Amino acid sequence: MSMHEVVARMGCAALVLLAGAALAQEGPGLGVPATPEQVAGWAISIEPDGAGLPPGSGTAAGGAEIYRVKCLACHGAEGAGGPNDRLVGGQGTLASAAPVRTVGSYWPYATTLFDYIRRAMPFVQPQSLTNDETYALTAYLLYLNGIIEQGEAMNARTLPRVVMPNHDNFVSAYEDSAK
Repeated sequence: MSMHEVVARMGCAALVLLAGAALAQEGPGLGVPATPEQVAGWAISIEPDGAGLPPGSGTAAGGAEIYRVKCLACHGAEGAGGPNDRLVGGQGTLASAAPVRTVGSYWPYATTLFDYIRRAMPFVQPQSLTNDETYALTAYLLYLNGIIEQGEAMNARTLPRVVMPNHDNFVSAYEDSAK
């Protein structure tokens, strides 16, 4: 047997032993278990009907300054023209050859916007916004898309009542289960 064959067989034997050891573990052996506090920090889902919305309130006027400081660099002036997703416009384009999917043209629920901002924005510091800031940013983006008036306050009571322009073009398992 050549030296090459000996090395190849030893390598195969080592891989078999490592695979067996990995299978003997209860998991991949990565990280540490999440604490209940860590899990609670991510258990922040908001349902389409508003279940789970926190206390707080905000208007588009308040959201404009927050947007300028925390969102403009990624999403551009007034929600369009930035390096990341466009947030404003696109109404009437979904059936075209070049659909523009934005908050105002595509999203079915205003509560989803709140949930996404709260969970994932700003990109460099997710979950850093207060409830009031999140409501204000939500109001600002809804206002920029012509969905609400500038002075309307968004909160746990008013936000679920907002009807998004594309709401009726979705089939929702959530709505079917709520009946």
